[in-house]
Amino acid sequence: MILTVTMNPSIDISYPLDELKIDTVNRVVDVTKTAGGKGLNVTRVLSEFGDPVAATGLVGGKLGEYLLENIGGDVKKHFYTIAGETRNCIAILHGDNQTEILEKGPKIQEKEGQGFLGHFKELLNLVDVVAISGSLPAGLPVDYYANLVHLANQAGKPVVLDCSGAALQAVLESDHKPTVIKPNNEELSQLLGREISEDLEELKAVLQEPLFEGIEWIIVSLGANGAFAKHGDTFYKVDIPKIQVVNPVGSGDSTVAGISSGLFHKESDQDLLKKANVLGMLNAQEKMTGHVNMSNYQTLFNQLTVKEV
Repeated sequence: MILTVTMNPSIDISYPLDELKIDTVNRVVDVTKTAGGKGLNVTRVLSEFGDPVAATGLVGGKLGEYLLENIGGDVKKHFYTIAGETRNCIAILHGDNQTEILEKGPKIQEKEGQGFLGHFKELLNLVDVVAISGSLPAGLPVDYYANLVHLANQAGKPVVLDCSGAALQAVLESDHKPTVIKPNNEELSQLLGREISEDLEELKAVLQEPLFEGIEWIIVSLGANGAFAKHGDTFYKVDIPKIQVVNPVGSGDSTVAGISSGLFHKESDQDLLKKANVLGMLNAQEKMTGHVNMSNYQTLFNQLTVKEV
């Protein structure tokens, strides 16, 4: 089973409008509300793919109850209840533009953070792979993910970590390394304090820098140019076909689902990389975030190429 971790989930509310009018009333006809957060996008894709998946994280209040009721799919729910209220995140889709209003979320008490560590440790006995995604809520220390990775390492469970900024920096600088990280060029540039291009030789050199020592897999998203990956001492370039993009939001989460599935099934490097990229592309072809149409899976899978470089 694969365990997804979403520490700062949300109710994602979508308001589609022909035009956003300022200082007046905007009436919305077609409202959608979904259980949101990067880890829950991963959860939905794994469920649609058919892999056994359990979801955990922090929920609270009436919105937390709503989130649990609306995760959907064949998902085992093992969330930890907190005193604060789960947040809302609003996306206003107007014309070709998207305006987002994101609540910060509840502040987590120290005893709640410690309580979740014990909860997570128990869950590790039930699962084979762990996928940790998204931001940390207020109140948790910046090295909290390093603590989760440490517990997973002690239990011998591979970890896919998809976060950025100070939380990722803290993990990379700790003694507790995840199995996989999935940065993009912008996140690499942020980590290293300089602009990183998509040049393959530069990427090779970057991924061998001391900051990334001890990470078994580093998979760098290159958008329409596919991906570049390092597994141990081997480098790969993934080339993908052109597709009609409908909604790219959540494609990175779908890629994490593919990586986690590849680890769960102990697939070859080439098949893991193909699966990860195909699921990301399938998400981009759908209007709904964190959703894939599996009827198109094999056709796309056959069009990807993975080569050692």
